Parts: sequence; C-alpha cells; structure tokens
Amino acid sequence: MSDATSLTVTHDDQPVRQSENRLTILERTFRRFSDERTVIKRGGRITEVSPTHYRARGLSGTARLGDIVEHRGQTGTRRGEIVQIGSDEVLIAPFERTADAGVSDLVFNRGPFTVAPHDSWRGRVIDSLARPIDGGPALTEGESRDAGDAVPPAALARQRVATSFVTGVRVIDIFTPICFGQRLGIFAGSGVGKSTLLAMLAGAEAFDTVVVALVGERGREVREFLEDTIGNAGMAKTVAVVATSDESAMMRRRAPDTAMRVAEHFRERGNRVLLVLDSITRFAHALREVAIGTGEPPIARGYPASVFTDLPKLLERAGPGVEGSGSITAIISVLVDGDDHNDPVADSVRGILDGHIVLERAIAEQGRFPAVNPLSSISRLAGKAWSEDERMLVTRLKSMISRFEDTRDIRLLGAYQPGSDPELDIAVRQVPIVYEVLTQSPADAPSLDPLADLARHLRAKDKPHAAQGN
Repeated sequence: MSDATSLTVTHDDQPVRQSENRLTILERTFRRFSDERTVIKRGGRITEVSPTHYRARGLSGTARLGDIVEHRGQTGTRRGEIVQIGSDEVLIAPFERTADAGVSDLVFNRGPFTVAPHDSWRGRVIDSLARPIDGGPALTEGESRDAGDAVPPAALARQRVATSFVTGVRVIDIFTPICFGQRLGIFAGSGVGKSTLLAMLAGAEAFDTVVVALVGERGREVREFLEDTIGNAGMAKTVAVVATSDESAMMRRRAPDTAMRVAEHFRERGNRVLLVLDSITRFAHALREVAIGTGEPPIARGYPASVFTDLPKLLERAGPGVEGSGSITAIISVLVDGDDHNDPVADSVRGILDGHIVLERAIAEQGRFPAVNPLSSISRLAGKAWSEDERMLVTRLKSMISRFEDTRDIRLLGAYQPGSDPELDIAVRQVPIVYEVLTQSPADAPSLDPLADLARHLRAKDKPHAAQGN
C-alpha cells in the first residue's frame, strides 16, 4: 500500500450534528450522494515538502487549478489549494503550515473551493475558508458559490451608477463624493490614518449590509476594529472576513475572494452592500508569494505578471449588479510602499478603480485628520453627485487651496504683502477655515450636510474680517 499513487474513498467525512432533525439529515445525505463528485474522490501521496508548498503524485489526471486538497497527516486533516499541475505531480499551496506534512502522507482532491453564504451570516466573523472564528455557533449554509460564479456581471447587463450617498466624512462628501456601486481606493503609506478613515466610512448608514475583509492585518487590531470602531450596532449588519499577517499566503490570498462572494450573495438579493477591503496591497503580496513559489519570474519590483492579472479579476466583480439586483460599493485601501504612489500595485489599482483618495504624511504631521489631499484626490463619478452649483463651488475651493499651498514658502519668507493680490488674500483668510472644517475624528458625529456645515463655518469665522474691511 505504501507504493500506491492513487486511492478512492466513498464517504464525505462530514460530521452530523445531533441538533439536526431527521429530515435535514436526509436532505443533506441525498444532496451528497446525488453528485458523484462528492462520493468518489481521487487521492495520492506527498512526494516533496518545502516551507511554502508541497508536491503530490496521483492527482494530475483529474486535478484543476484552484481545487482544494485535503492532507491527512499525523496531526489531523489540513487543506491546501492546487496552484500548478504537471504530467505526474501537482503543486499544492497549504492553508496551514507545511510542517504538518510528510513524504508519503495521503492527500485527496475535494474539488473546487465553495462558499455558501446565508443571510444569517450578518454579525459573524469568519476566516478565509468561511469558518467561524468568533466562538459562535456553526454557520447556516445557503446556496454554494464556486469558482464558476466568481466572475463579474456582463458589461452591458449591469445597472448604471446614478445615485450618490452621504458618508458623513466631510472631506470626502465635498471633494470626492461616492455613488452606490462605485469602487474607490484610499492610497496611503503606513501610519497615516488609512484604517481609521476606513472605519469611519464603514459606519455609513446608507447600506443594508457591510462586508469587511481584513487582509494581513495585525492580530491585535482586529478585535479593536470590530468592537470599538464598528461597534455592536454596526456589527449587526456586518460580515467580517479576517486573515491576519501571521497566516499563510494562501489564507491572505483567499480572504478577498471569500469576502467578495459574500458581498455578491447579498447583492443578488437586492441589498446595497458596502465592501471594505484592507488592504489590496497585502493581497498583492500574497499573490506574489504564491506565484514565485510556483516558479513564475518577477517583472516589476518583484511582482510576477499574474498579480496584475488577478487584481482586475477581483475588483471588477464589485460594482452595480444586473437589472433588478443591488450593488457593491467597494472601498479599497492601498498601502503605498515607501510612500511611492506610483509603485506597481498602486499604479495598477488606480487604473482599475472609479476614483482615488490620497492620504499624505505631511498633512498627518500637521495634525489634520483625515489626512486627505483634496487636490490629488479624484472621484470619477462626482459629476453624478454634484449639482452644477456644487461643482462650481468645489472647483472654486480647489483653486483657493492650490493658491494657498503654492504660495506657502513665499509667505513663510515674509514676501507676501496683504492687499497686493485680492485672490490670494481671500485664500489666506479662508483656506485655514476650510481645513478646520475638514478636520474630523471617529468620535465626531457624522456630517449630514457637509456643504452647509462649511458655509456656516465660513460665515461665522469670516465676519470679523468683513467688519474690519468696512
């Protein structure tokens, strides 16, 4: 038996919960045995183990890329994913540590990865394989979504993006308004307040369901983000998918896909879904680690070509659904390596999304949070959110801010003389007031009418100057 290269099993090894009634057990048994793919499984044995991958012989004839493999070793059953297929062997990237795998251990092909979201998943925290990690009861399974469902809606079948909403964050609602079904990126270096801004956006009340994907996040911050930032009220309509930084590259690679499948489930039911993904850069790092492990050569700062193929495959699945369904509004954080906003991942993602918000370290160092640069931030769907008067007002505000920032060095040197340039005089007087209005913390109440708040603040602060002019 030690020389065998393939094995066959005729059971599914699924535990039966005692709490289930007989009808439920019979229905599940019928579904299991009505599909021969779940009855007859092809198996093999591990032939080589490395720190990040292992190879198995005996699966090549029936294996497909993305199939899930179960490894049965001394410490129990572990899972991995087939990432390369050869004539005699397949290469498997494990979801758990390969230290548990040994040569000649048994492996079985379980077919494509599936997720079965259910409406009752709101309020739950799951891992990349859709297993609960919040200590709650087992998840209720709905309709399965496999790799064949992980495709975006047809381009001409999608609804058009037309309706905007208020996030409650003044700097975004004024300069980069967001519409339902839009995909917006938040670009920032580490420690600039990216996660805090994401948390503020996740609290928007305009959505029926929120799906949060924390990819490569610090384990210490996960509970704080969910309990303190989102809170009990927000968690009631939130599904969180978590893959911390210490988990394998495959778990970090799988988390955004699992979150997207959950979001697609609720979109098909007509929900307005908010998908918060933090961060797409760590997802790209996981893609890179897996691709290099398969022997793919790097082409751009260490990233293989497949990374830039997989990014649009994921992001294009967000957005409006087909007619009669809901929408997925995606807020994607991009961790800019070395504060270089033109690094390969940032540049590629910026071209896919429908707008970008730029956070700058210099603004954060001035104590202005959110540290958004309104001059560098763009919403490609802002025209659908602004009236003509609002568009003209925002254009005027940007012109004033640009003039104020361009002359900062001159004013610091004392070369600016009030009265010599009326436009600059207005900018010097009003832009600091605008910055004061745009400063907002998570503890502040959301702004329901940011333009009205700005106008009210300008009138109150500018009255003394008007009185002096008279």
